Amino acid sequence: MSSDSDLTARARIRDAAIALFTERGIAGATIRDIAQAAGVSSGLLRHHFGSKEGLRDACDEWAMGRITQLQMQFTDSHTLGPITPDVMALQQYLVRSLMDGSARGSAMFAQAVTHGERWLATTHVETSDPRAYAAVLGAMKMGMFLMSDQLSAVLGEDVRELPGYLRMIRASVEIFAQPLLTPEQTDQALKALDRFGGEL
Repeated sequence: MSSDSDLTARARIRDAAIALFTERGIAGATIRDIAQAAGVSSGLLRHHFGSKEGLRDACDEWAMGRITQLQMQFTDSHTLGPITPDVMALQQYLVRSLMDGSARGSAMFAQAVTHGERWLATTHVETSDPRAYAAVLGAMKMGMFLMSDQLSAVLGEDVRELPGYLRMIRASVEIFAQPLLTPEQTDQALKALDRFGGEL
């Protein structure tokens, strides 16, 4: 059975790994660097996680659990939770995990899509394909984080830090708060897609 100090060390290692994996990617973060950032020995890290791959799996599992918790809170309350440094770091880690080809990262995205479908069922949003709607919406939202370097450059401030992050999120809220197409344009576009689909 682990002692309280073991559990604390395990959490410190996980948090340090998430920060370094986010910053450098899986390949760029070494066991030694993670151990040093966590204030533990490489041997203790290996004792808890076995290997860097084991540590990555543990980080992905923890992140998946946390994001699921946040999604469930949003689905149940229809209220956005507070924006905290922890939430920001979690978003950045999940995007990096997907970029690095993590199987759990892909599973997290699939899980997010499923939660998105459940959320859609509780709203008045109209869609002929709830799964595609949830999947594309998730990909569009993640695109902001995938293009954080480009966004930071054109906005003149780092969107990974609070002032720039808030500016980015505020813009996304304003985008989602109002339709970009008129009802007539929407109808024309959908009919054109239907015609094109019928020709395949």
